Amino acid sequence: MINSIGVTVRFGKRVLFEDVNIKFTKGNCYGLIGANGSGKSTFLKVLSGELEPSKGEITIEKGARISMLKQDHFAYEENTVIDTVIMGNKELYDIMKEKEALYAKPDFNEEDGLKAAKLEERFGNLDGWNAESDAAILLNNLGIPAADHYKLMKELEAKDKVKVLLAQSLFGNPDVLLLDEPTNDLDIKSIEWLQEFLINFENTVIVVSHDRYFLNKVCTHIADVDFGKIKIYPGNYDFWYESSQLALKQAKEQNKKKEEKIKELQEFIARFSANASKSKQATSRKKSLEKIELEEIKASNRKYPYIDFKPDREPGKEILKVKNISKTVNGEKILDNVSFNVRPGNKIAIISDNELRTTTLFQIIAGIITPDEGELEWGQTITSDYFPKDNNYLFKNKETLVDWLRKYSKDPDETYIRGFLGRMLFSGDEALKNVDVLSGGEKVRCVLSKLMLSGANLLIFDEPTNHLDMEAITALNEALKKFKGNLIFTSHDHQLTETVANRVIELGPEKKFDKDITYDEYLEQKVTIQS
Repeated sequence: MINSIGVTVRFGKRVLFEDVNIKFTKGNCYGLIGANGSGKSTFLKVLSGELEPSKGEITIEKGARISMLKQDHFAYEENTVIDTVIMGNKELYDIMKEKEALYAKPDFNEEDGLKAAKLEERFGNLDGWNAESDAAILLNNLGIPAADHYKLMKELEAKDKVKVLLAQSLFGNPDVLLLDEPTNDLDIKSIEWLQEFLINFENTVIVVSHDRYFLNKVCTHIADVDFGKIKIYPGNYDFWYESSQLALKQAKEQNKKKEEKIKELQEFIARFSANASKSKQATSRKKSLEKIELEEIKASNRKYPYIDFKPDREPGKEILKVKNISKTVNGEKILDNVSFNVRPGNKIAIISDNELRTTTLFQIIAGIITPDEGELEWGQTITSDYFPKDNNYLFKNKETLVDWLRKYSKDPDETYIRGFLGRMLFSGDEALKNVDVLSGGEKVRCVLSKLMLSGANLLIFDEPTNHLDMEAITALNEALKKFKGNLIFTSHDHQLTETVANRVIELGPEKKFDKDITYDEYLEQKVTIQS
């Protein structure tokens, strides 16, 4: 359907990727993955025609239409919501407007009539008579109510503009759908609907996402940007990740007998072959996986930070009692008589449709703010530390990374601090950068370092995966699974929440739900209750 032939992209002396020869075919969903800065979004722009490659070309089947998720949320402020969605099919939208202008002419003549007839024919071929109803269905499914469909875009909240632009990209059954981080700022219900839409989408999808669960659900293939190349592997993200780790392991064991390698790979592939995200493609995927040779799977050159939270002290039986907490923010009572006890071994996921509510609760537990009513009762053996969603207040001073982290370390020795920073991917001169110029992802890695040095046995995390790349998210996920203390956290990352939490608390103004279950079990129960 769409081919990359000898594509190279370079900016000055820096080469993102070169001589890329890959084909994306109909009926498949390709997850485009790679480290931050590897060129994923750039490659989408090349595929869409927005950016010319330094060398090579993109070819697409004649008559095929490409649709790409727009990132400028303010580009359509003076357009209605419904028109903005229909603009996803530019030809159809242009015909609609041309027809309107023709029929509005006071001196409509025979020539106009002939032109209008041709426009009507093409309009019908493009299914134009169903355009508004199709656009409305997409909007409704993404949680934009009918009352908002004819409002101007500038009247919507930012989170709803994101949904409208997503609906725009999906509109009109495009032949090739390019999506760059489509789950950003979406609520759980919208993400679930999008997953089902893409699973059932019959054309070609190429998607960039840091959401591993989402990639596992929708992808039939992974397009990996690494080593300055892009290579396609059959299977979802978990298959790619575990196979690359297997390749890395076996590359380090060069003397291992080939028969043992083959057996291990076959067992691994058999396990993943039964895990197709699209049932209709399970058979073809199984055949593709069975053809893979170990030599085809390269060990990635990506770097994973070393994240390991070790409590200095084992927590006792009494952890934390949250007793009748209430708090009003900006005139709205967002916490009302909230109570729960944290028990030994609890790793609690806090779920709420209001992020301010969750953040406020975490700030109260962390001692950043005080409640209007209620109290916290801590166990004598408990020490805590807090990962804030907005961490900028921690980085206001002009100081080096080494000096910044030294403030939180029991060992002030620079060799120790630099060694610790090196494990968090701040090596050499990077450890001497001033903290006020760090990127969002670098600041997150710094705060994670602070928490590791704290030795706390109760950790509070408010959206810790924001700004992190896939490698850091994977490392954090594994660290939280292994952590021997207690956790209270919230995260948009489905896989992290599912694999870490053993208890779920849902918050409205008061506590609405509290059970010792996994996140997926919570979602199943919620669906059952709603139906």
